[in-house]
Amino acid sequence: MNGELEKLLIKAYESEDFSGDAIAEFTAYVNPSEVTIAYEMEYDSAQGSGTTGSRMAFKKVKPGDLSLSFFIDGTGANGTLIDVQEAVETFQTVTGYNGNIHRPNYLKVIWGTLQVKRCVLKSASIAYKMFKPSGEPLRAVISANFTDTSDDETRVALAQDSSPDLTHMRVIKAGDTLPQLCYQIYGDSRYYLKVARANGMDNFRQLKPGTRVYFPPLSKTS
Repeated sequence: MNGELEKLLIKAYESEDFSGDAIAEFTAYVNPSEVTIAYEMEYDSAQGSGTTGSRMAFKKVKPGDLSLSFFIDGTGANGTLIDVQEAVETFQTVTGYNGNIHRPNYLKVIWGTLQVKRCVLKSASIAYKMFKPSGEPLRAVISANFTDTSDDETRVALAQDSSPDLTHMRVIKAGDTLPQLCYQIYGDSRYYLKVARANGMDNFRQLKPGTRVYFPPLSKTS
């Protein structure tokens, strides 16, 4: 740490896999005092005939929401004199609709030690609090709600879900063997030949570090 105040940063991307450089950025001059991260589990409820309870069968984790609220202060009280309206327009440009991709930008919300949030803007409201006699705004409060977004491969990589009924992708490290990885994922090392065939491997006994190996759902290897 260098002792400098970390600023809330929002980066905009045109690609859903967040490849390439950010096309635009927004920096908050006054950081939020509260950040709310919400997530929800989805279940199927199954109730047998003549019973009073229900069995909650897990389906999925729904995309999570990130809510935050922060000031844009144009009074100069924080040591930086900024144009409030210009800052609001920058926020709207970074988080809003992009004609090149015909949809809102893909966003990364970054602040301090919080995990980088890959998301899109779900909703936002802007409340102007102070004005010059001319009507020019001196302070605004932006309240924004973002929701998760990731391509399938990134979602699997981030979750690293261990269920054998899901597709897995692993990057080979030195010392990895196909039977060992099959045991970790499927609980049975004997699937290694089927995984080798699924990946078109001729020599699966010497896996090259950095190679990406696809492990299909257990049902497809049976």
